[in-house]
Amino acid sequence: MSSTTKTREVWSSRTVFLAAAIGSAIGLGNIWRFPYIAYENGGGAFLIPYVIALVTGGISMLFFDYAIGHRFRGAPPLAFRRISKHTEVLGWVQTLVTFFISVYYMAILAWAGYYTYYSITLAWGDDPEAFFLNEFLQLDGSSVFTGGYLPGLTLVLGGIWLVLLFVMSKGVEHGVGKVSKIAVPLLIVLFLAITVRAVFLPGAAQGLNTFFAPDWSALLKPSVWMAGYGQIFYSLAVGFGIMLTQASYLKRRTDVTTTAWTVGFANSSFEVLAGIGVFSVLGYMAMSSGQEVGEVVSSGIGLAFIAFPKIISLMPGGALFGVLFFGSLFLAGFTSMFSVIEVPISAAMDKFGWARRKAVILVGGFAALVSVALFPTTTGLGTLDIMDKFINVFGIVAIALVTLVIVGWGLRMFPVLSRHLDAISTIRTRGWWVGAVGVVTPIVLAVTLVGDTRELLINPYGGYTATQLLVYGWGLAVVIWVGSFILSRLPWAQGTQFEAPAEFAFDLKKTAQMDAGRTHDFDAEVAQHGKEGE
Repeated sequence: MSSTTKTREVWSSRTVFLAAAIGSAIGLGNIWRFPYIAYENGGGAFLIPYVIALVTGGISMLFFDYAIGHRFRGAPPLAFRRISKHTEVLGWVQTLVTFFISVYYMAILAWAGYYTYYSITLAWGDDPEAFFLNEFLQLDGSSVFTGGYLPGLTLVLGGIWLVLLFVMSKGVEHGVGKVSKIAVPLLIVLFLAITVRAVFLPGAAQGLNTFFAPDWSALLKPSVWMAGYGQIFYSLAVGFGIMLTQASYLKRRTDVTTTAWTVGFANSSFEVLAGIGVFSVLGYMAMSSGQEVGEVVSSGIGLAFIAFPKIISLMPGGALFGVLFFGSLFLAGFTSMFSVIEVPISAAMDKFGWARRKAVILVGGFAALVSVALFPTTTGLGTLDIMDKFINVFGIVAIALVTLVIVGWGLRMFPVLSRHLDAISTIRTRGWWVGAVGVVTPIVLAVTLVGDTRELLINPYGGYTATQLLVYGWGLAVVIWVGSFILSRLPWAQGTQFEAPAEFAFDLKKTAQMDAGRTHDFDAEVAQHGKEGE
């Protein structure tokens, strides 16, 4: 057995893993994306395609990621190398996707941290949009890179990176696990406080009626169903290495499928909670300004850093509400970042045999340098927007589709993974899972990829210049895919074992017993080796 297998860290319990997994799933998209997507796609009626997408797309992909991570015991490059030497490159694509997500995601955390402080004095004044774009970011939206750094933002971003990397250096249990056990419950409590305050605002009922009022005709539109799947994939962070890497630290005997259902529904419950809070506040804003709710609805950065400051300035006790809101935004992003940056760190540890501290310093430090070099600048917002769009299309969607087709069907891993899950879990996969993850999900991903690619080729994204899109969009896509082929050709650390650990091969044992019509007390088997999980 390799040193990689012997020394691999493990979560001390399923509770710690759940805290980390839920923390990685609950992120910025839950707060600033889901409410708008639901409103735009049928309101209350959207919950039908959303729940169906959760089960057939989100949960099924969680099963896929968890099964590979748990069975093959590695970050994406090692896990896929253990499946086949030809699929290591897929693991590196996932790794580079998460690396670049971490680079720009942290910039938004720096904004949220700043705005938590700004909320105390309502520093954005009477025109939050002009303040955010012209004073805070000093935006230059047409240049590729001006080199115009914002000193305060640079220091804040660098400081957040230092805190993050310190936590990562402590390991998955003593660093990520301990912080997640505190931060995730705190995040939920904070947002519950926000929601309770919001629903008692004047006009909140109008906002909630707008959010939940069902437009049943929307269910006849294919775009609404695609939006449901898109939100689930975006929110749960499935298919690009995050959940796979987390599962690689699970103990030998873990109820993986029950864990996946718990994570999936916890994430979706928080999204609905976010929708209630956001639309209650938007209802108050509409009433205060004499507008309809539909006229003040927005999403993403515009909702968080422009619309909400306007509302905070209007409402009684707005300063406290602002601190809670932007503090929640910061916590949601920070807990997600643990699992994002862990993927390239873990991949480097596996590939080169580095100790965790060395991997954190080299990989995490490099990510921090790129982040600080690009984003606390006058061109940072445009760079972030372009990178996010192209990574979502040519990184997340593309690699999830390619992986399912090549690994699932080409290498016939769906039956192997299904048997592995059934051998260790309470909720069985047989009868529905392969159809969901092997047929429904690839079709949805393929339609999304083709549609988004066509749109990017026909219309310049966001009105940005051709040079901006070439450098931060198309160029980034090339770097990810070409870089992955190069990394897959580098030699592995001496002694790396490319056969999956035998003690995790539950699928073969279980299959033989099923075929023979016999049963087996796996709990008794585990007890002989000591208690290995909750």
